[in-house]
Amino acid sequence: MSDIPVHMIANLVVTDADRYREYEKGFFPLLKRHGGEFVTYDDKIDTFEGSSPPPGRLVIFRFPSEQAARGWYDDPDYQALSEHRRAGTELKFLTLIHGLPPRS
Repeated sequence: MSDIPVHMIANLVVTDADRYREYEKGFFPLLKRHGGEFVTYDDKIDTFEGSSPPPGRLVIFRFPSEQAARGWYDDPDYQALSEHRRAGTELKFLTLIHGLPPRS
């Protein structure tokens, strides 16, 4: 694993707003603990090409490395917190996207 930044893209549909809010409250401190940064989210996605936009919310955040991203996801505190997300949303995908390597 290298020190190339990675982005995480999550697509989810909120089914229980109160449970999802519990998840959101704890999400940002855990993200920061692992060097992560919140980039953006959108509840109304526009698709320029393709069959249709993904349902629900898209969230983008980044980590300084794949190791940091995996550390965040594997953190027992995150796994405990994510039970609120699992109970309050239907997760379509949580995807890690590798950044480009530095140009030489």
